[in-house]
Amino acid sequence: MTTTELTSNWRTGYQQLVDTLADQYAQIPVGAPIRLAKKTSNLFRPRAEATSPGLNVAAFDGVLEVDIESRTAQVLGMTTYEHLVDATLPFGLMPMCVPQLRTITLGGAVTGLGIESASFRHGTPHESVIEMDILTGSGEVLTVSGSADDPNRDLFFGFPNSYGSLGYALRLQIELEPVKPFVHLRHLHFTTATAMTAAMAAITADRTFEGHRVDFLDGTVFSPSEQYLTLGEMVDTPPAKLPISDYTGMNIYYRSIQAKTEDVITIHDYLWRWDTDWFWCSRAFGAQKKLVRRLWPKRKLRSDVYWKLIAFDRRHDVSGKLGRLRGAPKREPVVQDIEVPIERLAEFLEFFHVEVGIEPIWVCPLKQRDPSARWPLYEFDPQTTYINVGFWSTVALPAGTEPGAGRVNRLIEAKVTALDGRKSLYSTAFYDRDTFWSIYGGSVYAGLKERYDPNSRLLGLYEKVVERQ
Repeated sequence: MTTTELTSNWRTGYQQLVDTLADQYAQIPVGAPIRLAKKTSNLFRPRAEATSPGLNVAAFDGVLEVDIESRTAQVLGMTTYEHLVDATLPFGLMPMCVPQLRTITLGGAVTGLGIESASFRHGTPHESVIEMDILTGSGEVLTVSGSADDPNRDLFFGFPNSYGSLGYALRLQIELEPVKPFVHLRHLHFTTATAMTAAMAAITADRTFEGHRVDFLDGTVFSPSEQYLTLGEMVDTPPAKLPISDYTGMNIYYRSIQAKTEDVITIHDYLWRWDTDWFWCSRAFGAQKKLVRRLWPKRKLRSDVYWKLIAFDRRHDVSGKLGRLRGAPKREPVVQDIEVPIERLAEFLEFFHVEVGIEPIWVCPLKQRDPSARWPLYEFDPQTTYINVGFWSTVALPAGTEPGAGRVNRLIEAKVTALDGRKSLYSTAFYDRDTFWSIYGGSVYAGLKERYDPNSRLLGLYEKVVERQ
């Protein structure tokens, strides 16, 4: 077996894809906006309406090369993590950070950020990118890296959190890490957020717990007095007397956290443990009821199926019409991921339980992998551990309040900002311009936009993530 696997001489075929895409770009009228012709998305905010032909990037889904010796992969930008993992796991390798949902794309996770339970070790997906080919708004395809002598290194560091407003990643070279076949899980129960936070701080610092290595760490908050940390250790063989669990059918992963103190699943199933039930959001479709689940095809217990149901509901306002018939109060969608410094987590959770009340909540620690790097559009203190808090549901509104006003979302934004935190931009945002740019690298972004998209062929970041509501 050679050290380089999958596609031999991949550069020729890849260049043909790039040339075809360049031809598409050239055919879009001058002055018309550039966009991707994508039918699917993992975003929870409106996308720009199509006013011109989009770039067909469907062919940019695939792994070009896995280099076993260097532990790297050459990956097309629209490759889903499901396809990426399927290509690397047979070689005992996986990406440094695998976001929780199968159909998130590598390019999307880099330009829009992503997180998972290895992020306290490896940071977020863009931090393990070695180089990228980016189609800029001016129509150039630039190969960029973090190298000190790269004339376009500002684009490499400014690309994360730009959400396609500076360009699109066509090819990415990424680092991989070795894996073992199974993950041994330990679920630790805490009755207070303060105790859970203290344990998280100790574990992220030592990367061990009671003599066991901790490769993965995340948590689930069911209520102010019931919260768990889940510690994962990659192992070659399952621990004695622990059967291998399967959460792709009738069993529901997040419920097992409350029922078990230890568990073991395959590394493949661990990576997609949250996808089967879209964390816990499948309950909105009845998919957690035993009879419904028994009848629901197993292959369709996955996040992209639920997303299609959500999209259908949005188009036809099914839930809204049913709610009005029942006389139920109007509801505001609160679908967000935020990050706060670890020492402010307990304060945020206390606020959240009182003012929002959504349960369960997902928590996940992350820390910048390279303290010397600067990612200006989503900048953290590189010495600080942050906690991602994810919550995805709706809340009832007082009479006379309209969902579009974002009453609850605005409260969350203000609290996160006060706690020196950040909010992911994949969902609704309500920041005014000055506040937004003070958080998301305004002065740096303006220079990048002028250099790489001087004619504004791509929708700007603020216009895309705030104004398109």
